[in-house]
Amino acid sequence: MDRAEMTEREKQMRSVTLWGGMINIFLMVLKFSIGFYVRSAAVIADGVHSLSDLATDFIVLISTRYSNRPPDATHPYGHKKIETIASQFIAVVLMLVSGILIWSAFKAIIKGGGNFPGVAVLIVAGISVIMKEFIFRITRKIATKTLSTSLYANAWHHRSDALSSVAVLLGGTAGLFGWGLADQAAAMVVGFMVLGVSLKIFYQGLVELMEHAVDSESLQIIKGVLDQEHRISGWHALRTRKIGGELFLDFHIIMDPNLTVKKSHAVSETIEEKIQKRLSVPANILIHIDPNTKRE
Repeated sequence: MDRAEMTEREKQMRSVTLWGGMINIFLMVLKFSIGFYVRSAAVIADGVHSLSDLATDFIVLISTRYSNRPPDATHPYGHKKIETIASQFIAVVLMLVSGILIWSAFKAIIKGGGNFPGVAVLIVAGISVIMKEFIFRITRKIATKTLSTSLYANAWHHRSDALSSVAVLLGGTAGLFGWGLADQAAAMVVGFMVLGVSLKIFYQGLVELMEHAVDSESLQIIKGVLDQEHRISGWHALRTRKIGGELFLDFHIIMDPNLTVKKSHAVSETIEEKIQKRLSVPANILIHIDPNTKRE
């Protein structure tokens, strides 16, 4: 990936994150204002969720700036793991937010007493669902296009906020029909939704930081190219890993020892080109050539 592509990638990531940040500011102010005015625990909890969204937008903006820097002497593999680390921060923030929401709702339910915040809750929740689902779809599209783990995590943070607003919407509707604890129950549901998303993001980031092999589909593509190459006698020692939005792999190919260096190199280049074309993500490939020592 050259510098021009990286600049365009950074531009797209920054643009969609800034749009998400502006939406989060609007929704946070709206939810806190209405939530405190009508004394709705669910809407206030949803406002805290939007606040955490805004915090993760800030984290993504910082990681975008540094992760798109080209490789240098001290980071020859690039800086893409900054995105993975950023996604871990996002997950931890979500865990803390979910814990606060669940505990607050639990205490309110134990304390008892009905709360009927009214139609305003439905209006706020409806606006939130529409806006957050809209920014989720755009962010996910850009995350897939740019292969950004931190942006993908942030996209699902937007989706979790949309789903939490659905819970608030349902709780508000139940409250209108006379269930006094619907508001608190909705706040607790929001908390568990956020917790589920945070655990998923944290696990995915942890797997990547532990140098896990690439996904099975990509692995089958790589093996398929090697198995179909008739100019090599075999291959072995395949190793793969994922760093940010790029794959890194190295392997040995076994070739006729009588071939010239130029011809052997041409074969390895062809194999590399085939793998690059069939994979859906950029790949950094290192091929080691071994002579075939078996006698015919």
